[in-house]
Amino acid sequence: MIELLTFENIIALLTLTMLEIVLGIDNIVFLVILTGKLDPAKQVRARRLGLFAAMIMRILLLLTITWIMRLTQPLFQLFGHAFSGRDLILLAGGLFLIGKSTYEIHHNLEDKGKSHSPGRTAASF
Repeated sequence: MIELLTFENIIALLTLTMLEIVLGIDNIVFLVILTGKLDPAKQVRARRLGLFAAMIMRILLLLTITWIMRLTQPLFQLFGHAFSGRDLILLAGGLFLIGKSTYEIHHNLEDKGKSHSPGRTAASF
């Protein structure tokens, strides 16, 4: 029990708590905007259902992350470095983020280089 109260574990718990609060607020704002288009009689039920679904999905994702972080058994070795399932998942996620950010930056730079017609607005794509 005493190993749960280490400095690193308390910092990790506080960080996770802050992230969950921020994500929870984001879910509430998104659900309020989305359910604002419904009939007033259906809004309360839709908000509750949305918050419940968001909570279940967040719990399942946290459990999945816990499972992924336990995949430390080496699967193969390449250039003297052993790769585990966790390493492959983190590598794939990192490559996806690099690729996606490169695509977005390239897309934004190309849009700035194009001249827009006078009748075109920012809302029309």
